Order: sequence, then C-alpha cells, then structure tokens
Amino acid sequence: MYKIIYAGKHPLMTGVSRHMHTSWELIYCTSGNGQLIFDDRTLTYSENDVAVIPPYLPHSNKSSKGFTNLHINLSDAPLALTEPLIVPADQNGFLRSAFSAAFYYYSSGSEPGEFLLPLYGQLIAAFLKTSQPAELRSDVVLQIENHILQHFQDCNYDLHAYLAALPFSTEYLTRLFKRETGMTPLQYLKNRRLENAASILAVMYGKGNISETARLCGFSDPLYFSRQFRKKYGVSPREYMPGEEVRVTDSDSMKTML
Repeated sequence: MYKIIYAGKHPLMTGVSRHMHTSWELIYCTSGNGQLIFDDRTLTYSENDVAVIPPYLPHSNKSSKGFTNLHINLSDAPLALTEPLIVPADQNGFLRSAFSAAFYYYSSGSEPGEFLLPLYGQLIAAFLKTSQPAELRSDVVLQIENHILQHFQDCNYDLHAYLAALPFSTEYLTRLFKRETGMTPLQYLKNRRLENAASILAVMYGKGNISETARLCGFSDPLYFSRQFRKKYGVSPREYMPGEEVRVTDSDSMKTML
C-alpha cells in the first residue's frame, strides 16, 4: 500500500526555494506553468501536468507568471524511476479529482480519511505508473543503472570490471548509456555519490564528519571527494554543511530547505 504521508496546496505563487524530500513528491499543476530546476536538468510543466520526483533529489520550482498546485508525498511508489519525470496533461481530470480528494481527507483528519488515504495513494501511484513512457531506458542501460544504484556506496565498487563482464564492448555500453541518460556510467556513478553526500550533509546540519561522509558515499579519498563536491555544488562539503539549511514547519513541513 502506498501511503500518503502529506498532502498540500499552493495558492498562486512564482517559486519554491531549493529543497528536497525523504519521500516521493507528486505535484499536480492546477493552473499556470513553470520549471522544476534540478542540479543536472530543468523540466518544464504546465496546467494538468504531474511532476514525479524521487526521494532525496534537490530541486526548486520557478515560474514567471505563477502557478497553483496540489502536491502529495508518498512513503513508497511503484515507479521504476531514479530521475524526475513530467507526466503530461491529465486530459480527463481523473488525477486532479484524486489529488483533490487526497488533499481533502488529509486536511480534514477524519476517520474515513485514515481508510481512504492509502487507497488514493495506491490509485494515484498506479495511474502514474501506467502513464510512464514505454521505454525510459533500454534493458542493458537499466541493468547498469540498477547495478550502480545498488553498489555506489561501496568504496571498493569496480564499475569498470562490471562493465567488462557484460556481453558487450565497454565502448558500446558507454556510448549507449550516455545517449540514454546524458552521462557516461562513470559520470553517473560519481553524480549519484555526490548527490547522496549532499543529502547526508543537508540533514546533518554541520554535525557530520567529512571523511565519514565521503566513505559512506563511496569515496575512499576525502580530498578527492571534497574537490569533486566543490566542482558540482560550488562550495566545499564543510561550507555546505551549515549552509542555509533549515527545517520548516509551515504547510510544507515535509521539505528540507537547501
């Protein structure tokens, strides 16, 4: 069962500052349009589109003319995604009705809501799953991607040895992977490690150990980790830790601001 752990609504606004969630975030644009800005991409959305954002993925929301939305957080989701996705226009309004009902029952705190919210969570997640593009990745690219996601935290993970063991040339796999993801397998591995490090540093609020964080994210050399982190985020891990992160307690309390 895919439990809705939060449901909210944004009135007309032009932006949401950079933040992340520890759960899946699903955003239904009820009016207007805008852009979701991630570290490595920008996704454009408009009215009746739904944004699907995996956990621990920093992002901001910007709009020149403004937008309104309904948004929910799921504790789990049956979506084979590691990257954000825009599901295009909900022409029949089925999803909008489901999002509106989820927001109503979550806000009311009523007894029926305790029973109905998990059902709405399952309905919304199942609908979005069927709306995914038929082939986001080829089988071999998905295989490589999943292997990296399973092992990226291991400092001894040998990506080159894994690619060499597959029944394709390493050069072919590198070209195919880059064509479908925009990064080489090695770049994807490093990017995933750095994103994980940023997530850890954001929630540690200056209390983490840099060497330990590097090790937990698959970097055996703290100095190399620090150089790569600065290259990606513009500040050192130590500067990033205290940063401007604060936990908010308003209507968007599921967010960790960055």
